[in-house]
Amino acid sequence: MPDVGNTRARYRRILRFAARYIIQTWWFEIVLPRFGLARVAARGRAARLTRIAERFHVLAVDLGGLMIKVGQYLSSRLDVLPPEITRELAGLQDEVPPVPFDDIRRLAEVELGVPLERAYASFDPTPVAAASLGQAHRARLSPVDAADMGYDDAVVKVQRPGIEVIVDVDLAALRRVAGWLSRVNFVSKRVDLPALVEEFATTSLEEIDYVNEAQNAERFAASFAGDARVAAPEVVWERTTRRVLTLADVTAIKINDRAALIAAGIDPKAVAAQFATVMFDQLFRDGYFHADPHPGNIFVTPVGALSGETDAAASASPAASLDAPAWQLTFIDFGMMGQVPDGLRQALQQLMIAVAARDGKRLVEAFRSVGFLLPTAETAELERAMTELFARFGGMGFAELAQVDERELRRFAIEFGEVMRTLPFQLPENFLLIIRAMSLTSGMCSSLDPEFNIWDAVEPYAAQLLRDERGNLVQALGREAVSVAGTAWRLPQRLDKVVDRIEQGRLVANSPRIEQRMTRLERTAGRIVSAVIFVGLFLGGILLRVDDSVWGGILLGVSVIPLLHAVFAGAFGPRGPR
Repeated sequence: MPDVGNTRARYRRILRFAARYIIQTWWFEIVLPRFGLARVAARGRAARLTRIAERFHVLAVDLGGLMIKVGQYLSSRLDVLPPEITRELAGLQDEVPPVPFDDIRRLAEVELGVPLERAYASFDPTPVAAASLGQAHRARLSPVDAADMGYDDAVVKVQRPGIEVIVDVDLAALRRVAGWLSRVNFVSKRVDLPALVEEFATTSLEEIDYVNEAQNAERFAASFAGDARVAAPEVVWERTTRRVLTLADVTAIKINDRAALIAAGIDPKAVAAQFATVMFDQLFRDGYFHADPHPGNIFVTPVGALSGETDAAASASPAASLDAPAWQLTFIDFGMMGQVPDGLRQALQQLMIAVAARDGKRLVEAFRSVGFLLPTAETAELERAMTELFARFGGMGFAELAQVDERELRRFAIEFGEVMRTLPFQLPENFLLIIRAMSLTSGMCSSLDPEFNIWDAVEPYAAQLLRDERGNLVQALGREAVSVAGTAWRLPQRLDKVVDRIEQGRLVANSPRIEQRMTRLERTAGRIVSAVIFVGLFLGGILLRVDDSVWGGILLGVSVIPLLHAVFAGAFGPRGPR
C-alpha cells in the first residue's frame, strides 16, 4: 500500500508537469502573437510539442498507474491534440517492472481467503506479463477445480497492490488539470475536458474491477457462441474476485507473429481479413466490442490445439464450420470493452452508406448525426472537400493510391486538414473507444498484410446497408403507390356523390373553426393598421413640434388612440379555439 507521503508527492509531480507546460503553451500561443511575434512562436511549434510528448512519455513510464493509460488515451484524441503529440504517445506501452512475488502472494491470499498452495495445484512466481494496473501468472488448477472445469492450465491476473489508491490520486490530479484548462476559452470551445476526464475515470475504474472483466468475457463469448472463427477464455468463478481473476490458459500464437503463423501453415493475409471482419461484426452487428485489440490480447489458435468441447461446438454448426479456417482468433483481456448505442449505430450506418454512395453532402450530415460537428458548424467548405475527395480518390484502394502523384496527395491532405481545423470538430464521448479499436485493427491488419485496405473490409457492410436502404425506399414507394391507386380507384365514386348533392341543393359548407379563424384574422389586421397609424402620427407629432408645438402636441395626443387599439383590441373579446 503506497504511503501518504508518496501519494502526495505523486499528485504534486503530475500537477507541476501540467502547470509547466500549460504556462509554456500559453506564452507561445497567446502572449507572443499579441506582441506581433506569431511567426516566432510558430517556427518552433513542432519541436516544442514533440518535446512535451517525449517528457510526458518519460513521466508516464516512471509513475506507471494511470499515467500510461492517459498517454494511450490521449494518443487517440486526434480531434484535440496535434499530430506531434499523438504520434509520440501512440507507442506508449505498459513499460513497468513487475511487482515482487511476495506482494502478489499476500494480495491474492487475502482475496481468495486461502493460501495459494490450497487455491492452486501450482502457481508460477514469474509473471507472464506485467502491466500498470496488474500482472498475470500461469497456474494449474487444484484437482477439485480442474474436475469441475475440465482442464488444468490457467492464467491468474492479480491487481497491483495499492493500485486503487494510485488510481484515485491520478484521477484527482487529472480533474484538477481539466479544471484549469476548462477556463481557457480556446480549449472549452473545442472540447469538454471535465467530461472527458470523467469518461476516462469510468473506463479506468471498470478496468480494475476483475468481476466486471469476468462478466465482460462471458458476454463476449456469448456474442460469438457457435461461431467457429472466435474463441474466448472460460472464467473460473471459484477463484475470481474484484482483484484476482482466474481464466483458462488459451495462450497460442500471437496474432502479429508472422513467422510463427507461417510455420503453422497459417496465411497472415487471411488472418488480417478475418480479424477485420470479426471486429466489424462486433461494431455493427453486436454493438459490443473489444476496445483494446492490441497484439498481446489476441492469439491465433490452430483448431487442432483446441479442446474437444470447442470441436463439438464447431461440429454443431456445420454451415459455419464448412467455411471456417483451421484456426481461431482467441481474444483475452476484457477490461476495456465498448458499446455502440442504437442511435450511434444508426448514425454510423448512415456514415457508411454515404461513403458507399460517394455522397459528400450526406457524409457531412452523417458527421453531424454522429456528433463530430456542433450543430452551429458551417459545413459548406467541408462538403466541397468531401465531394472533391470522392471525385478524385473515391474508388481507389491503397495500391492505386500509391500510383497517384505524391505532391497531389500532399496538397489535398493539407487543404483537407485546414478545412477540418476551421470547424468545431470533436469526437463524442462514446466514440473514443470505437476510434481506438479501429486504429488498432487497421494497424494490426496492415502489419500482417502490407496491401491491406480497411475499406475493403468495411465495403461489404456498407454495400449491404446501401442495398437495404434502397430496398426500404422501394418498399416505401410501393406502399405509397398502392395508397394512391386506392384513392384514385375510389375518386370517381366520391365525385359522383358530390355532383348529386350539388344538383339536389344539399351541399353545405359548414366550419365554425374556419369562421372563428377568419374573425381573429380580421381583428389582427385591424390592429396592424392601428399600429401603422400610431407610428405615423407619433413621428409626425415629433417632427412638427420643432416648428409648431401646438399641432405637434395634438398629433402626439391623438396617436394614443390607435396605440390603445393596437395593444388592447380583442384582448377581452372571445378568442375561440386555436
